[in-house]
Amino acid sequence: MDFYPLWNSLRIGALSGILVFFAGIFAAYESAKLPQPFRTLLDVLLTMPLVLPPTVSGYFLLLLIGPRHPLGRFLASFGVRLVMDWKGAVLAAFVVAFPLMYRTARGSFQSFDLTYQWSGQTLGLSDRWIFWHVRMPVCRQGILAGGVLAFARALGEYGATSMLAGYIPRRTATISTTVYQLWRTGDERGAMFWVLINLVLSGIGLLFLSFLEGDGWKDRN
Repeated sequence: MDFYPLWNSLRIGALSGILVFFAGIFAAYESAKLPQPFRTLLDVLLTMPLVLPPTVSGYFLLLLIGPRHPLGRFLASFGVRLVMDWKGAVLAAFVVAFPLMYRTARGSFQSFDLTYQWSGQTLGLSDRWIFWHVRMPVCRQGILAGGVLAFARALGEYGATSMLAGYIPRRTATISTTVYQLWRTGDERGAMFWVLINLVLSGIGLLFLSFLEGDGWKDRN
């Protein structure tokens, strides 16, 4: 049994999840400082991949970094290839999962009681110190939940990944693309094996999310 799709999916999910986690926090925090019209416009732009079909997001990525387009040719001149490569799948997963992290972090920051920040400022604390030592601990539950959801979304991504990275055994194959390829070739037993693997991973992620939200401990309190 070739377990490369599992390894590759975990690698893609982990790398894109880390990028999404920090980029989502940064974007959510900075967008809160903008005037309402600009914040609304930014919300629409950053959340768009959440409502678009993943294949459409993948198509736009191909238009942006495809080898026949300026940015793609520029990256290729430095030996960077994203199309039909697992690194392209990281980019695709990042784009699709980013809105989940952004919206969740933004909601957590909006519910933050600003009196904590004002109290810290009256004590002479810097905004950076208040952010890392006050705002982040208070909002950690929602932010961590967003990170778990983004990782789970990146782990199961198919549409944009198949558009950008395709399916190449031991190179770009993921659990989702492997399921489709095995089903398409009539190997339903192999497809079911990877479906069960995906269900187990998704169940673990949802269980972890439940504990983060506190539901997993209610019976003990």
